[in-house]
Amino acid sequence: MNEERQAYRIRQALNHGLQDISPAASRRLEAARHLAVSRQKQPVRQMVAELAAYPAGTPASGGKRDTSVIVRSLLAIVALLSGMWLAFHWHSERYVAEIEAIDSALLTDDLPPEVLLDRDFLEWLKDNSSEE
Repeated sequence: MNEERQAYRIRQALNHGLQDISPAASRRLEAARHLAVSRQKQPVRQMVAELAAYPAGTPASGGKRDTSVIVRSLLAIVALLSGMWLAFHWHSERYVAEIEAIDSALLTDDLPPEVLLDRDFLEWLKDNSSEE
């Protein structure tokens, strides 16, 4: 907000000083302003024209850069997929190991079949097998 106020004051001072400038100096300032504005906008138009003239992947647009971007993207995808596969494999191995421990504990004990149907008993086995 403070910058806006300062810009407003500068504009007012410049507008007040316009009355003191000769018409010849005013025309020169206007010509210089138009020249500066035209030079400022030229690189933007030129850059847009260059990008539109060469589609991605053509040698004129730097095909090597595009190839390296594609290779890096493919490597990132491969790394992501291999990481996901390793995580899935590790979790499935842990799950199988937990079930194996419960099954071996059940098979080594002499328990009646009714106990195996009790959910609380299975939870108790899971808790005890994880402590060992």
